[in-house]
Amino acid sequence: MTDRDDASPMLRLTGVGFDYGEIRVIDGLDLEVARGELVVCVGPSGCGKSTLLSLLGGHLHPTRGRVVRNGQSRTIYQDGGLFPWLTVAENIARGLPRETAPAAVATKVREWLGITRLAEFAGHYPHQLSGGMRQRVEIARALAGETDLLLMDEPFSALDYQTRNRMRRELVATLAERPRTVVFVTHDIEEAAQLGDRVIVLGARPARVVRTLALPAARPRTPASPGVADAEHAIMEELGLT
Repeated sequence: MTDRDDASPMLRLTGVGFDYGEIRVIDGLDLEVARGELVVCVGPSGCGKSTLLSLLGGHLHPTRGRVVRNGQSRTIYQDGGLFPWLTVAENIARGLPRETAPAAVATKVREWLGITRLAEFAGHYPHQLSGGMRQRVEIARALAGETDLLLMDEPFSALDYQTRNRMRRELVATLAERPRTVVFVTHDIEEAAQLGDRVIVLGARPARVVRTLALPAARPRTPASPGVADAEHAIMEELGLT
C-alpha cells in the first residue's frame, strides 16, 4: 500500500513474509528506508532479493505482514527494458509522466540527455549502444518519471568490471543532481560497500535482515575509501565467505 504522510519513511516493512506455494521465501522481515537514502541489499543466491524488490514496488503482495510505500516507484532490471524500435530520446520520453505537456516533452528529454551525457546519442537505437550506455538510458528514463523511489535489481551485473565501476559513478552523479530514494539489489559485495548509505544483509531463505551496516556519507567511494574494506569484510563474514 501507499502512505501519503510526508513525515513517514519512504518504505516501512513490518513482519513481512512471502511464500511461493509451500516455499517460504521471506519471513519476519522488518525494514525502514528513509527519504533520499540509498540502501543496498545483499544476500546469498536465491535468498529472495528480487522477490523483496517486487514487494517494495507493489508488483507482489506479502503473504504476511505489511508493506507501506510513501510514494511512487520505478524499477530497473538487470536485463533492461528499452524499446528497441525507439531512439534514445524516444525511450526517455516514454518515462515522462503522462500529464507532461507536449510542449515540455522535448525540453525535459534534452535535460535528461544532458544529465546522463547522452545528448550526442539522442537519435541512436538501443542496438547501436554499448551495455553501459543502454543502462544510462534506463536510468534516465526511470528518473525522468519523477517517481519518489527507484528500485534497481542488479542493473550492472551483465557489464564488465570497468563499465560497472563507471556506471556506479554515473548513478552517484545523477542522484546528486536529482536526488531520489533508492533500493539497490546486488550480489556484488564491492558494489554494495561503495554505493550504499546502508547495506542490508539478508540471510538464507527464508530471508530476513541479519545485519545492517552504515557507510560513510561521502560518495563516490573507491576500494581505498574509509570504511569500504571494513564493510566488505563484515558482509563476507555474515555471508560465510571468510
